Amino acid sequence: MMEEHKTDKTVLFQGIKTLIFAALSLLMGPVLLSFAFSKPDDKLYIPLLVIGCLICAFAIFLIFKGIKLIMNSMFKKK
Repeated sequence: MMEEHKTDKTVLFQGIKTLIFAALSLLMGPVLLSFAFSKPDDKLYIPLLVIGCLICAFAIFLIFKGIKLIMNSMFKKK
């Protein structure tokens, strides 16, 4: 017999929350990068560039983590 899998709602909402933070990071990272590239002679050029790149990388990590959480909530055996 096939076991019936039910969605774990707490893990699903955690995955959705992670994807929302990823979306915010996806917006904030490129904005910081554009601020950095708009004034390359400014003393904050390097810090803004580094922070913007780190936020973009963190957003990609959060996307994968959120998708993994959502998939685990739907297909993971208990």
